[in-house]
This record gives sequence, structure tokens and C-alpha cells, in this order.
Amino acid sequence: MKKIVLLFSMILMLTLAACSAPVEEEPGFEAEKINVYTRDTSSGTRDGFMRGIGFADASANDSVLVAGFITADNNAIMSAMATDLSGVGYVSLSSVNNTIKALKFEGVVANEANVLNDTYKLKRPFVFMRRVDGDYVNDTEYQLTMAFIAYVASNDGADVIANAGATATSGTGTWASQVANFPVCALDNSAVTLKFGGSDSVQKIAEALSAAFSPACGNVKTENDHTGSSDGYKRSQGGEKDGVNYKHIGYSSRFFRDEELSGPEGTRSQLAWDAIVAIVHKDNPVDDLTGEQLTKIFKGEYTLWGDVITD
Repeated sequence: MKKIVLLFSMILMLTLAACSAPVEEEPGFEAEKINVYTRDTSSGTRDGFMRGIGFADASANDSVLVAGFITADNNAIMSAMATDLSGVGYVSLSSVNNTIKALKFEGVVANEANVLNDTYKLKRPFVFMRRVDGDYVNDTEYQLTMAFIAYVASNDGADVIANAGATATSGTGTWASQVANFPVCALDNSAVTLKFGGSDSVQKIAEALSAAFSPACGNVKTENDHTGSSDGYKRSQGGEKDGVNYKHIGYSSRFFRDEELSGPEGTRSQLAWDAIVAIVHKDNPVDDLTGEQLTKIFKGEYTLWGDVITD
């Protein structure tokens, strides 16, 4: 009997000791390593983002970025933020949807109103470049290109741009009041194709403009093939302008660089402003980041989300 009591006492003591021992808590979100996503160095989104946060050295230089950064395009960054709880990336405002969380920048929400009143500072231009005069297969393609540019600048074009998520820079009046200036639009243009390319951040807007312009100008066919801002120049005025991927108009989501300004100034213009948005997973507790914090993240000075949260 004494042995049974002794055994029971030992079991009870061990149980109490186990219950009184400190329990190690599971590491929380603050211990999560930050996974940094970025666009490549030809991207206008990257150029605008890095300059906007005060890290211009990284706009075209990978060597200054945090070790282990992940390079992806616009769609891939959106997909990654929908699944990667520890990730951070950036996209055009026009790409933002409810699958991810869009962060405030310096305490200001990214929206059209704040871009217009200039309180949201992390923004970049959407610009375009057309082929120079005399560098078209025929006069019809030239006239259609000029008509398209006029449509983009009209109130109708501004509405299309706004509906696609950017902020138009002009509204010259209704297209109906201007279309007579472009007799080519009264013709059947269904056998002609206008080709657009360049920035993939502009693609959503470019496709919307193309779709709206076609029935407004003789049902001209349109083709959008967007492979990056650098190709906006290369395939309209640069070294690839006569290749199989030539374009009538090339878009860029950054101002054209000095080496891309070989053609006349009148062949280039700005169609809109676009906000760039830092994005994270929907369950990430962070809601707002400053330029300084983003710079530290992309430099690798902040490596854990706890560095950001306790900042």
C-alpha cells in the first residue's frame, strides 16, 4: 500500500512540476522574415517606386538591394502577395484589388483624389511615344495614329483613363466635337491594325483606350503587346522599330530617359498620373509605411517584420 501511495505522490509531483514550468510561446508575426519583391531594372514602376521612397540608387541597380530579393512582374507580385504572409512588393494602383492589402504611404491613402491634390506623393507618370512623321507604312496608319492621340487627350479618353484606375492629365473636349478634324475616322478601317506596346503597368489603360477608340474611328483593329517601359521606346523609335515587334505607339510608366529622346518632342506626351502602392498580404498587420521604412526594407536594414512594427 505504501508503494502505491509513494508512486502516486511521485506522479503528482511530476505533474505539478510540469504545469508550473514556463511555456515557450510560438514566435509571432514579428519574427517573420520579410520577403522582398521587386520589378526588374527596365520597369517604370520600379523607377517610380524607388525614386518615390527616396532610394533612387536602386531604380536601375540590383546590387544595392537586400540579399535574396525576388524579381517578378506586376501580375506575379500581385499573386505572391495573395499567398505570402511575409512578403512586400509594389504595383500600380490600377492593379490593386481585394486579394491583397494596399498600404498607405506616409499616412495617405492611394486614390485618385489624393493623387490630384498631391497629398499622395508616391506616384509616377504614364507617357507615350509615337513613331516619327514619315515612318509609317502608309498615310492611313499615320492619320489613325494621330486620331488616336487626339482621342486620348479628349474628355472621352480622360473618362476611359479614370475608369481604368489612373488620373488623366488633360480633357480637351468631347471626341464628338473633334472627330471631324480626322476624316480618316469616317472610313472603314477594319482592315487596318494599330499596334501598341511598352509598359505592362499601362496595359490595362492602353487596352481600354484601344477598345473605346476602335468603334469611334471606323472600327480600326488594335493590338496590345506590353513587355516593359524600355520597349516603349525601342519598338516605336529605337533599334527595334522596324522589327517584327514594331509599334505605332509605345507606352512608358516613367519619363523617357535622355538616351530615348532622339525623336522630336512633339512625338511624346503624358496621358496620366498613376499612384504606386506598396502591397502586402491581407493578414499582414501593417497598414502604413513611410519612405524611410520602405528604403530600409529594400536595403535590407530591416529584415524582420518586427523591425517595422517596433519602429
